[in-house]
Amino acid sequence: MRYAPAILVGRFVRFLARLRKPGGGSAVPGLVVNRLAPGYLPHALGSFPDGLVVVSGSSGKSTTTKMLVGVLRAHDRSVFTNPSTANIAQGLTSALLERADVRGRVPGDLAVLEMDEGHGARVTAGLHPDVVVLTNVMVDQIDRFHDSEAVAGMLGRIASRATKSIVLNADDAYLVQVASAAGRGVAVERFGVTGEVLEAAPRGLGNARTSGERLEAGEGVRIVALDGDVTTLEADGRTVDVRLPSRGIHYAVDAAAAIAGARAILGRDFDLDAAARSISEMPAVFGRGERVNVRGTDVEFVLVQNPSSFQLNVDGIAPGTEQILFAMGSDVRDPSYFWPVDASGLGSVRIVSGSKAHEAALQLAYDGVGIDRVEPDLPTALDDFLALPEPSTGVKTIVFTADSMRRTRAHLGLAEAKEDA
Repeated sequence: MRYAPAILVGRFVRFLARLRKPGGGSAVPGLVVNRLAPGYLPHALGSFPDGLVVVSGSSGKSTTTKMLVGVLRAHDRSVFTNPSTANIAQGLTSALLERADVRGRVPGDLAVLEMDEGHGARVTAGLHPDVVVLTNVMVDQIDRFHDSEAVAGMLGRIASRATKSIVLNADDAYLVQVASAAGRGVAVERFGVTGEVLEAAPRGLGNARTSGERLEAGEGVRIVALDGDVTTLEADGRTVDVRLPSRGIHYAVDAAAAIAGARAILGRDFDLDAAARSISEMPAVFGRGERVNVRGTDVEFVLVQNPSSFQLNVDGIAPGTEQILFAMGSDVRDPSYFWPVDASGLGSVRIVSGSKAHEAALQLAYDGVGIDRVEPDLPTALDDFLALPEPSTGVKTIVFTADSMRRTRAHLGLAEAKEDA
């Protein structure tokens, strides 16, 4: 009961926050609880009988986490997980408060948590996760992390806390180095692509550094084929087809990461067919190729967060998509960050919007993308875009950075889909 007072205060703060913003989430309750009871977070995360799993990396961690949770639930495991926007310390604590009893305990067999690279390195310093899943190292958030070596160091610190298994991308040269530093008694599980799949990928895998060697048969979970939104995965001497939530090799890598993670967690209880069915039935994660009916028309949302995800997602947009809105927001402090991306695959864009609309339009124009209109006011751009006649090919597609994604959601009245805890 030592945490009961802090939990009650946190719940009261959450009540006040929701009075101010009905239906919205807030990290403030978690911030308050962490100040009042600094030991609560490790206490709660250490209370799950089957342990703790941490998923981190530059890109793909939200999708990988949701896939992994789905696979574990398909194996009749009760799983607590955090919303993808609650991947830092105060957000994690706020998510725990949603389900915790007055003693601070949260129901579930195990916890599977997405963690931001930087905050995760600090949070896990006080934790002992059973399994750590690492997706990749990319040139990401240069205003926070500055270089890929810094990101690799943070992920290495997270991995060093694993007590049973580290599951990592064997095609990422930085993560291969992390594997070499695994502690004694900690198993290293791998996932990756075959040479044929890598050769067929027009832009590679997006990693900051791609390793020079591919996994051989029997060495882990391998992506052996990819056709649109269907990938063929190989594990334990068998292959299965998995339908992905959207097109693109990065989604296939996320699926391989989730299956490799589930194998490490479940051991002999792992069922490859059940895992494949679970992922195939999974809807897209918040903004990651997600398709929603808005005002009577289907709209696909595509989030771009760094040059690699920008490139892979642009390449993954269905050919012939004729109505695209591109919105770059204030989260992109220096738009030149995205200039290495070849955006010519967009073909043409109906509207460019967001607080960095003119900078975005300049890049698109240099890449030969046709632009019908630049409208910095995002609500106006969204209303006008949705009012366009239905496209003759493809669906209306909105490509946005994180800030514009949040503003789009708010303007359209789309509450973030919360993962079942």
